[in-house]
Amino acid sequence: METEVPAILRAREAVAPDERFTFHSSRMRMTHVTPEQLRAMDADSDRCAVELSDARVDVLGYACLVAIMSMGLGYHRTSEQRLHTRTVENGAPAPVVTSAGALVHGLHTIGARKIVLLAPYMRPLTRTVVDYLTHEDIEVIDHQALEIPDNLDVAAHDPARLPGLAQALEHADADAVVLSACVQMPSLGAIEEAEQLLGKPVVSAAVCTAHQMLRALDLDAVAPGAGHLLSGKYARTPLPRPPA
Repeated sequence: METEVPAILRAREAVAPDERFTFHSSRMRMTHVTPEQLRAMDADSDRCAVELSDARVDVLGYACLVAIMSMGLGYHRTSEQRLHTRTVENGAPAPVVTSAGALVHGLHTIGARKIVLLAPYMRPLTRTVVDYLTHEDIEVIDHQALEIPDNLDVAAHDPARLPGLAQALEHADADAVVLSACVQMPSLGAIEEAEQLLGKPVVSAAVCTAHQMLRALDLDAVAPGAGHLLSGKYARTPLPRPPA
């Protein structure tokens, strides 16, 4: 999140030279990607939302996809509303985008009903992601869990490997490919290569997060070098409706 989302937004200077963004981070601790650490991490998200709203930011992004998905089906809606409420209570209301909700929204935006995906998680957590997406009417027809337990090792994974790994999946009937179902595993530099190799739209959790954050800012969701979703075709896509 701290590398790829800023890279996407800075690439916008080629199409929107007058825009400038600042980036502010507050961290929830997590070293090993386990259900226990993910629950503890999510419990700390309220503190982070308040700290970031102190800076009067215009939009907040919750970076950990699997932390949200491991908390229960549809939890991204609960999290986004609760953390937005924390910013309101702090006198600095800001919309909140979770990478989990953004991936769901991004796949629906491009009309992807059947997908294949790569995830760095252990198999049980990857199954959690598959089940979460299935609940959101997105069928995962094939996937691979890379089984990297250490969070720093996830960040160090070579993105150049991802197009070949995606090509090995049963992707013929897929509408789209999720090259990284995790904002910690880098993939941005391989998105367009994978699209050319596979002949399908390719997204990542980070690309979908950037798309939804731009829309939350009421900006055109366009950025060069980030694949089909940010190509301009979906520049003015409506945001998801809040829960009733």
